[in-house]
Amino acid sequence: MRKRNRHVRAVLAGTTAAVLGLAGCDALGGGGPEGSSAGPARGAKPSPAPLWDSSPSSVAAVGDSITRGFDACTVLADCPEVSWATGSSAEVNSLAVRLLGPAKARTHSWNHAATGARMADVPAQMARAAAEKPQLVTVMAGANDACRNSTAAMTSVDDFRAQFQDALGTLRRALPKTQVYVMSVPDLKRLWSQGRTNVLGKQVWKLGLCPSMLGDADALDAAATLRRDTVQKRVEAYNSVLKEVCAKDARCRFDGGAVYAFRFGTDQLSHWDWFHPSKDGQARLAEMAYRGVTAKTS
Repeated sequence: MRKRNRHVRAVLAGTTAAVLGLAGCDALGGGGPEGSSAGPARGAKPSPAPLWDSSPSSVAAVGDSITRGFDACTVLADCPEVSWATGSSAEVNSLAVRLLGPAKARTHSWNHAATGARMADVPAQMARAAAEKPQLVTVMAGANDACRNSTAAMTSVDDFRAQFQDALGTLRRALPKTQVYVMSVPDLKRLWSQGRTNVLGKQVWKLGLCPSMLGDADALDAAATLRRDTVQKRVEAYNSVLKEVCAKDARCRFDGGAVYAFRFGTDQLSHWDWFHPSKDGQARLAEMAYRGVTAKTS
């Protein structure tokens, strides 16, 4: 009898262990190996979706003459069809065309930039862009804040910061989840150094194009050098502001200084004013923007 009882207890113990083992496997999601297709443990939270969508379905652009394609097609005139951001030209293959395709880009991209615009004008542009409800807004502004009649007239760094913050705030109040891609201000001093060898370009510069940098284009004396270096430092400060303010917004990306670092050559400059981007220059900007927008987050 004792032997029989010991046998029964042994069977019950084995059965209990098996049941507990099965229960344990079920609690771990079926007991599959790590990396199996089994679902997460009960109560575990799924991984959050990334905040940045590398394939937005609509694009709006704000900014200045560069985004309007100024002087890329004809002298002293906008040419938005070659805009790096929203243009339809096959030569440029704009950011909107690359993201959306030619047909959808015609109906789902909008250009609210304006030639001559400074950062103070961008909040109003952003409000107009927000009315379109885009999934992505591109920003390229700041060159005209440095391109003034004198270095004393340049937008202060503090004002530039406040204006950019206002622009982002305007968008966020209307569209909290819309993404923003910010292009850096170009290296104006390099544009001067490339264009100053062209006689036609320098004649156009005399009409008042960026006098703080391009005035007295051939002057290399200490005063002219100091003036250009002052403009250069202000542009660098503007780019630091764009980077810092953008970094505080989870759905904002800065280009990392890509436009500022790009070495525009004569092929990338307008053959009307030798300062604004040519069609080739616009295409390079579109390529840079596309790489930045579609880059995967780490």
